[in-house]
Formats: sequence, C-alpha cells, structure tokens
Amino acid sequence: MAAPSLRPVPPPAPMSAAITAPLDDTATEPLRAAPRPAPASGDVEVVHDADHPQKPGNDDPVRAEASTGPALPVLPNIHRVIWRTIVKSWDDGIIGWAAQAAFWQALSLPPLLLGLLGSVGYVAGWFGPDTVDVVYARIVDFADRTFTPTVVDDLITPTVDSVLGRGRIGLMSVGFVLSLWAGSSAVSCFIASIAHAHDQHEVRNPVWQRFFALFLYVGFLSVAVFLLPLVALGPNYLRAIVPESWGSFVTTLIDYGYFPFVAVLLLFVLTTLYHLALPNPLPWHRLIGGAVVAGVFFWLASYLLRIYLTKITEAGVSYGALATPIAFLLFTFSLGFGIVIGAEFNAAVQQFWPAKASTTTQVRHWVNSQTSDFTGQLRTLPDRLSSGPIRRHPRERERG
Repeated sequence: MAAPSLRPVPPPAPMSAAITAPLDDTATEPLRAAPRPAPASGDVEVVHDADHPQKPGNDDPVRAEASTGPALPVLPNIHRVIWRTIVKSWDDGIIGWAAQAAFWQALSLPPLLLGLLGSVGYVAGWFGPDTVDVVYARIVDFADRTFTPTVVDDLITPTVDSVLGRGRIGLMSVGFVLSLWAGSSAVSCFIASIAHAHDQHEVRNPVWQRFFALFLYVGFLSVAVFLLPLVALGPNYLRAIVPESWGSFVTTLIDYGYFPFVAVLLLFVLTTLYHLALPNPLPWHRLIGGAVVAGVFFWLASYLLRIYLTKITEAGVSYGALATPIAFLLFTFSLGFGIVIGAEFNAAVQQFWPAKASTTTQVRHWVNSQTSDFTGQLRTLPDRLSSGPIRRHPRERERG
C-alpha cells in the first residue's frame, strides 16, 4: 500500500502583508453609481405588437414612454382597440362597477334634488324674474309624463311648489348631508373604476381616495348649482330674456349654439373626471375619446329608455307606474356603465399608443431613479463590506 503523498502547506503570510495587501474589489465595491443622462422626449423604445399590446404597469406616461419607431396605424387597429376594450371591461367587472354606482346614485339623487331645489330659490333671481316659474313648469311637465296623476297632484306638485317658493336652509342642510354621504360614495365608485381600468388602483391611498371623492363631489355640486338653471331653461327661454339691444346675432347664436355648448360642457365634465380620477393622469387630449364614447353610449341608452317608457305606458296606468322606478334604475346604471366603458376605452388607447410624458414628469422620474440607485447602494453596503483583520498603524506595530 503506497503511502499518501504529503503536500507542504505554504506558510501563512505575515500580518503586515495582509494589512498592506489591497482590498478585494468584489468585497468593497466603490459606491459610485453610473450617472444616467436625463431622458429625452424620445429616448426609449417601445415594441409595438398589434396582437399583444404593451402593458406599462401603472399606466404612467413615463413608464409607457414614447416610441422611437413608427407608431401603429389607427384605422387598421380600431377593431383591436374595440375588442381590447370589451375584454378588459369584462375582466374588470364593468357590470358590478356600474351596478354599484347606480345604487349610490339612486340613493343620493332624492336628497340631492331636494337640496338643489332648496338652493335654486336663492340663485334663481340671477337668471331672470321668471326662472322659478320656468323650472317649476318643466319639473311638473316631466312628472306628468312619468308618474300617475295622483302622484303628481298629491305629492310632487305641492313639494316642488313649497321648495321653489323660497329658499329652504333646513332642507338644504339635511338634503346635502345625506347627498354628501351617498353622492361621494358614487363618485368614489367612479374614481375606483377609472383607476382600476388604467391599472392604477393600488397607487392612491384608499383613505385619501375617499376624501378626494368627497371634495370632488362638492366641487361638482358647486358648479351644478349655477349650470343647472342654464341647462334646464333651454334655448327658447334664453332667447326670450336676451335684451333686444344685443341684436339678432345673439339670438341666432343661441339657436344654433345652445345644444353644441351643452354637449361640449358635458364632454368637458367627463374629461375632467377622467383626468382627476387617475393618480398618474394622462394628458387632457388623450381622454377626450373616452368622454365621447361615454356620452354617445349614455345618449343611446337614454333614447332606448324613452322608447321603453313610451311603450310600457301604453299598456296601462299600473304598468306605467311600475316602469318608472325600473327606468330610473336603468338610467343610473347606463350612466355608470357609460363612464366605465369610456375609461376602459382610454386605457386601451393608452396601451396601443402610449402617451408621451411631459417634461416635468420625465425630470421627476429621472431624479427618482438617481436617488433610488444611490439609496440601493447604501442599503447593500453592510453585505459588501469585508470582515478582514483590523488595520494597525505602523508605529503601534513597532512599539509592540
């Protein structure tokens, strides 16, 4: 049996050599983050795939970042955008969002109407001396076409007459308190559905989102108090109260520009809602398409509901009275459905044609990336420090 060969063990290096030896580069990597240039307007490349559009996470414009290559053509990909909108809407539960929004709208509308009617008595004089009478006539006329004569004569007419006769502070306070709770819940549902459509539902704090919905609801109410009489009066009454000294140009402008003005106003309100609901908002002009889709859908749904009410009331008075609450619920459901489908359309357009981030957004994200690199180096510093022997001064070694 052969004896095992013994290999000589090299003597240990002296401590002075260990101390003066250079440190391992991998153990103590210098804390020098490579500087990144600030992103330009088109420095990032996005691969466009018609079948699998890019999904930029939280839908932040700087994450989607503008493409340096040719953009997808619009007309050949419209059907893909429509199909993507339908699939994404179904996956996000659009029926549930619309039903939840309809419930809160139905719960908030009666106290809201009472509160608005109580406040109209104070501001109606600003629009002319006959504003209260015109609003009263329009409400009663709408009620005659919707409810039974007994309900109109015994309930609606006395209530509207009493509320519009003079402003009611108590009615305003109670009505607005109830409507603030239910109405802000409806707005919160809209905000959550819009943020969910853009995959931004985990960005904003839920508590802050609830308060944000309350503030947004109060802002919309403040605007509605002044715009509701203007929209409800109609072009005929506006043309009648215009002074003759203004000339025929103003009356012609009212005749041809009233309904386009109302349509543009509604589109502006919807676009504002889409913009404010997103924690990382898209540019205003990129949200107009969803507002148009929501407005067209709501107009078609309202037209079909009017046909439904007309047909069902021809069957008898009892069926007409039963159809009224059903039509009201369908009305609120179609409003919520239209708003959600518009948000899904905007999200689909953003996935196929990402919006270009503004300069302010690009600079903010560049600063965040630089600070995140430096803090990441500091966070991993304890793991990368070597644990070698303690370095001593040469004079202390000579004394020892």
